[in-house]
Amino acid sequence: MDFTQYVFYFFASVLVFAAFMVITIRNPVKAALFLVLAFFSAAGLWALLEAEFLAIVLVLVYVGAVMVLFLFVVMMLDINLARLREGFGEYLPIGGLVAALMVIEMSLILSDGFGAGRALVPHPADYSNTRELGRILYTAYAYPFEIAGAILLTAIVAAITLTMRRRPETKYQNPGQQVRVQRSERVRMVKMKSEKKI
Repeated sequence: MDFTQYVFYFFASVLVFAAFMVITIRNPVKAALFLVLAFFSAAGLWALLEAEFLAIVLVLVYVGAVMVLFLFVVMMLDINLARLREGFGEYLPIGGLVAALMVIEMSLILSDGFGAGRALVPHPADYSNTRELGRILYTAYAYPFEIAGAILLTAIVAAITLTMRRRPETKYQNPGQQVRVQRSERVRMVKMKSEKKI
């Protein structure tokens, strides 16, 4: 076993441990921090596979934007996520079955017989994996890429529509009605008898 395989197993073990802690820990802030560790470990695996662009995008987009936003929402809004995790044991058999299937699939991929003859080919000095990713993404996978974009656009429009609907318990201000107000509607003159001196 060479040094690259040691680094791979280190990042893989850290990734599995962090993912396990994300789904088992009860504190949502600690779970988010373990998810950040899982993203960093996955980025290390991408860099080890010579996919530097995907590794940088994973760190910048997920760790730099999505997880910061999630931590902000959890810490500022004080969402009670512990109540949402109460039914964890109820879905444990299905989750264990899915995890076992994923482990079997990964062991088949990493075994010598399944991927024989597919060694990493050294690339020339001017090779750019970003250019190669763009060429494959916009030629061979152009239609799936456009379908995924349309699905994401539909999800964004649906989320905005659900957010903008009127709720009866929410109070709204009408600026037009505030501008049209008259003095008689806001100010009321009250006549009171003066107090007598003692």
